[in-house]
Amino acid sequence: MLFDHKPSRAGPQEDLANLRITDARVGDTLSVTGAAADFSDIDFTVDRCDQYEAGSRQWNELSGSWRDRRVYLEVHNEDTPEILGNFDGRKLTIDELGLSEDDLAQLDARQNPADFFDYEGKFWLYRFSREIGVFTGGRGTGRGCYAWQFAEQGNKRFLSIRKFEGQPFVASIWTKVEPSDISVFRGA
Repeated sequence: MLFDHKPSRAGPQEDLANLRITDARVGDTLSVTGAAADFSDIDFTVDRCDQYEAGSRQWNELSGSWRDRRVYLEVHNEDTPEILGNFDGRKLTIDELGLSEDDLAQLDARQNPADFFDYEGKFWLYRFSREIGVFTGGRGTGRGCYAWQFAEQGNKRFLSIRKFEGQPFVASIWTKVEPSDISVFRGA
């Protein structure tokens, strides 16, 4: 019996040399090629992974610290990932955007993709507004917020406004990131 051992039934081995952003998890290090304002790489260790839900859509938000600020990657669609990055750490108020709570309520009521507003000399086109569930760590009971999404004319950047109950409106600007520009290194 001492020498009678059965072959292990381990699953397929993970290809650590070819991890995709959809494989990333807490503890992994991500490197985003040339994403900083000075075109240097943004390298950070994922310390938080939140899951978002809006209707039947789900996506993950990976975040960590880089140069003393929090950076984020939103990962949509597992088959052909669409990635949005927020790297500048700016949190904007709706006043800074030239919007009011009433403006946002009207946009929400109309749900008209032809609506837009002007910010930083650019037109920001309304895309959608809806309630979103946020599940910290991807599990447990979530919390909800209401969100408005706008696309810069030309679809290079996106502006997201979120409102959690009892908190002020917070806006941030996101940019598209090519999945091929992201390297994932498995953490311990």
